[in-house]
Amino acid sequence: MDEAVRRVEADANRSADTHLHVLPMPADWGIDVYLKDESVHPTGSLKHRLARSLFLHALVSGRIGPDTTVVEASSGSTAVSEAYFAQLIGVPFVAVMPRSTSPNKVALIERYGGRCHFVEHGGEVYAQAERLAAETGGHYLDQFTHAERATDWRGNNNIAESIIAQLAQERHPVPEWIVVGAGTGGTSATIGRYLRYRRLPTRLAVVDPENSAFLPGWASRDPDHVTGLPSRIEGIGRPRIEPSFVPGVIDLMLPVPDAASIAAVRHLHAHTGRFAGGSTGTNLWGVYTLVARMRAEGIRGSVVTLLCDGGERYRHSYYDDAWVAAQGLDLAPHTEGIERFYADGVF
Repeated sequence: MDEAVRRVEADANRSADTHLHVLPMPADWGIDVYLKDESVHPTGSLKHRLARSLFLHALVSGRIGPDTTVVEASSGSTAVSEAYFAQLIGVPFVAVMPRSTSPNKVALIERYGGRCHFVEHGGEVYAQAERLAAETGGHYLDQFTHAERATDWRGNNNIAESIIAQLAQERHPVPEWIVVGAGTGGTSATIGRYLRYRRLPTRLAVVDPENSAFLPGWASRDPDHVTGLPSRIEGIGRPRIEPSFVPGVIDLMLPVPDAASIAAVRHLHAHTGRFAGGSTGTNLWGVYTLVARMRAEGIRGSVVTLLCDGGERYRHSYYDDAWVAAQGLDLAPHTEGIERFYADGVF
């Protein structure tokens, strides 16, 4: 166990903190927007932080030994990052995922030595992961339950502490808003708790795509709310309220149409050259909404959001006109709305 923890910690030490980029806004607005670029992690996404925390939590809790098969219910970036850490410490890894998972994601998991176990329907992944872990005498990481408890929300270079430290020399060092999505709920829980722990006035906004259960469950205070529907915006949005979702630390939730998410991330690429996934577009739509509100209220300050992962994984979906058309999505009205926002600050 000591050697495994050392390897995971050494990986963190080799990786410099992720960058905080300025997203240009008209100078006379007096509002600064920043993108925390999580795509520069070794496995290319925000989920690298989560996977590291989940492995450390399981290791120091005595749940992973030298021959333990590690199992997860995930077809996305979390599984890619977990496969990386499993390979790093030399244990087998199995990702349970729907058969419809893109070949690109499967290839990334297998590149790090992981094995993919397919189920027919997305709702089956939880039970299948538990079953596989039991049959192999392994450990089910269960990101959707353990995300909010595996990360030390008080500090230890969590993402919230990093953001606040990086803003220290900016003209608005304490942001008005931090904007994130909810996949497991772990990131919003960590940031919300840290803001309260540090007694900062910063508010936390969580953006939610179509079909997701988080926003309606938050609004109704129903922890058992379900939609039973998949999200087209990978990495965020869930068909049920996940156990790691902590509604009490969230100040505002905003719904974001899927077409708006894709329009926003394409606009980012066209105008800044930054190439990001769909969840970053969801975040940006929330940022534009809040910046417009600040403008209307005469508030100057800063807003921070996340660039969750790179766009290379989505060349054949969010950046593919044929895929967008097949989904029945019309990006034009949302693109026009973004252009109007940059022109007059109204959204």
